[in-house]
Amino acid sequence: MKLKTFSIFVIMMYIFSGCAKEVSEYNKPATYWYAKMIEAVANRSFDKADGYFASLQSEHISSPLLEEATMIMAQAHMNVGEYLLAEHFLDEYIRRFADPQEREFASYLKMHAKFMALPNPRRDQTLIHNALKDGEDFKLMYPNSPYTPAIDTMLVKLYLARANLNKTIALLYKRLDKPVAQEFYENKQPETWIDWTKVNPPNTAWYKEMFEGDGSSSWYAFLLPDSKSVLSQDSDGNTKETRSTSDMSKEGMDSARPDKSTSSESKSSSHSH
Repeated sequence: MKLKTFSIFVIMMYIFSGCAKEVSEYNKPATYWYAKMIEAVANRSFDKADGYFASLQSEHISSPLLEEATMIMAQAHMNVGEYLLAEHFLDEYIRRFADPQEREFASYLKMHAKFMALPNPRRDQTLIHNALKDGEDFKLMYPNSPYTPAIDTMLVKLYLARANLNKTIALLYKRLDKPVAQEFYENKQPETWIDWTKVNPPNTAWYKEMFEGDGSSSWYAFLLPDSKSVLSQDSDGNTKETRSTSDMSKEGMDSARPDKSTSSESKSSSHSH
């Protein structure tokens, strides 16, 4: 019993001493935080690396190590697919440290991170739009950049993704019998240079593809009720009515019923006679 109690006591002391050690790490020199950050990145402990970077930045706001540390954290997060965090560090690097030449490289990395952050081109319409804008802005700002071929490659793929997305949405509206919306997306930002016979659709995992489809059909269509929208509206507010079969049937039944006003008039006419 005494041995068990002593073992529990030792374990508790070890746990609390470890917690106290973590809490007591503050007011350290910049080189300490920088070395700990590098060690954490090397061990792929990115949460710890973020914490060490935050300590370096908060305790040594003017340290010359911050510039290199910011770029290291940006590239570390990019290498493991954490593109939004990479973009955050690149924004910080551009805002605080980059000279014109470094800003060009950091802007290219930011564009690359935004492009790689596009996991599903069939759903991320806003992300496609923002990435296209950033790519075109980069080409205007750095017309002779050595990164232009890479930017052009990303832009071509993004234009293809946007055109494919609009095509898929148009097919979906066609299925829903919404002709105005279908026409709007068919004519929205058309890419006449695309030969769709030579374009492979985006690769989608089989377990996602069975639910997403291509906009033209779905295996689960028989589960959905046979109803259609009664109104289509484009971005300018123009509307067009689309009657469903049930509405037309109801309309036919209503027309077959005698009009109340006509009936009342015929009654009053008969009484007067």
